[in-house]
Order: sequence, then C-alpha cells, then structure tokens
Amino acid sequence: MAEALDPAVPKRVDDLAQSVLKAACDQELKLAAAESCTGGLLASLLTDIPGLSHAFERGFVTYTDEAKQEMLGVPSHILADHGAVSEACARAMAEGALAHSRADVAVSITGFAEGAPGQPAGLVHFACASNGEETRHRLVRCGEVGRAEVRLRALETALDMMCDQLTDHSRASAA
Repeated sequence: MAEALDPAVPKRVDDLAQSVLKAACDQELKLAAAESCTGGLLASLLTDIPGLSHAFERGFVTYTDEAKQEMLGVPSHILADHGAVSEACARAMAEGALAHSRADVAVSITGFAEGAPGQPAGLVHFACASNGEETRHRLVRCGEVGRAEVRLRALETALDMMCDQLTDHSRASAA
C-alpha cells in the first residue's frame, strides 16, 4: 500500500502501481515518467511503495512548454504545430524521458485537467516508450469530472500502459 498517498489513491490504482513495480523488479527493468497535468503524482506514487520503489529510475515534471523542451528535448515545432496536449507531444515526451534517463520503459502524461476556451476538460494524451519498441499512444476523454478525478484517471491509464508494456516485454524475453 502506498503510504503517503493513502487514502487519496483508490485501491485499484494502488494495486496497479504495485503490479507495475513488481513486474519491473522481476524483469530488472527501470521506469521513468514524464508528467504535465499530473504534476508528479505518478512519480510520487511509484516511489511510495515499500520494497518495490527501486524500479523507478526518475521522473520529469514538465508543466510548461519550456520544461518539455529543456528537460525532455521535445522539439519546438511539435509544440508549435500540434500543441502541448497532443499525440505528437505525448510521444516526444515519453521518448525524451527514455533518452534522458537510464530507464527501460517511460510513460508520459499531458492533458487538460480543467476546461478553458479551446481546451476540453479531461482531454489527456499518454504515450509509453520502451527501448527497441514502437512508442504507444492512448487518448482519454474524461470530460468535466473535476481536476482531481482527471488526475486519478490519468494515473490509472499511465500505469495500465506501463503494465501492458512490461507484459509484452516479458513475453518477448521468454520467446
């Protein structure tokens, strides 16, 4: 059980985080996260689980376009042409987190927790990158469910993507 985030994180999310960390530990793989709208919540969760958190290598909280460029190497043309909340940016963030860390699997989260003109509330893009694999993307539309709920759903989706990536990696290694 996550200590600092209990009871803020639902049990299903905590269980999924434990599964991801256990799978990474079992395969001796390191994890990284590049976060925007979740502001480091995923990194906090993955470092809050005793006995498994050593699988987490590092996190990047890149809330601004400048941070995405400086810390992850997201090209300025992606931000200009597609915006920070886009498939292209999510992919570049995950690939940048992989390139700027010693991780084997990196996930990114970028979205709108709250709505504004031209910014649909609850629109979140995710990407998961792994060495030697094609970067995967997922789009989730949570709608007007509130900032906290969007962020919790984002945690669950990111963890689910990491779990899928680790499962596929395990199968490939066994083959």
